[in-house]
Amino acid sequence: MPPARLCLASLLAFALSAVAAQAADLQITVTNMAGAPVRDAVVTAKPSAGGWAVNSRTKFSWNYEMVQHNIIFDPHVLVVPTGAEVTFPNRDKVRHHVYSFSPAKTFEIKLYGREENRKVVFDKPGVVSLGCNIHDGMIAYVFVSDTVHVAKTGADGVAVLRGLPAGAARVAVWQPKIRAPGAQKTLSVTLPAQGMVRQTVAVNVRP
Repeated sequence: MPPARLCLASLLAFALSAVAAQAADLQITVTNMAGAPVRDAVVTAKPSAGGWAVNSRTKFSWNYEMVQHNIIFDPHVLVVPTGAEVTFPNRDKVRHHVYSFSPAKTFEIKLYGREENRKVVFDKPGVVSLGCNIHDGMIAYVFVSDTVHVAKTGADGVAVLRGLPAGAARVAVWQPKIRAPGAQKTLSVTLPAQGMVRQTVAVNVRP
């Protein structure tokens, strides 16, 4: 490689490593007011430094699949980027009729049976509530995210967002049972150039 190109490549590698070194992680632990962990809470972050918006190439590491089995939706909360195509496989012995009246996505999947599949594109950010016209107890949610910095809490109430730039960030915690406008709580955090920031967020949730 000519010396000029070698120098340019070295500078680019150094710049990329410097950017990587200035990325911090954010761990949010979501609890109820009694201190018990809250699962299925979606945590999003929008750093003031920018670079958080999804685009046509955004791909999260999990499947975009809302399965129907044992007369429930699984998972209860599915997180996808704006523009994602979600599959709705029916693995029950009975037929289902999936629908939503949510402003972020209004749709209807008419009756279909075991081992059949349907697909829906979620092209607007927001929360989409799901139901089944046949089984009233079937309720789930698709959280359509407009930020790449998003994670969902597990049974331990912990969500980790990795690779956030240094500086201020607006963090939102959403969960369908939170008693607050939009079922979410927002906060501001300041992230260092590197390392882990840990914060606990207590929310008032319905039983």
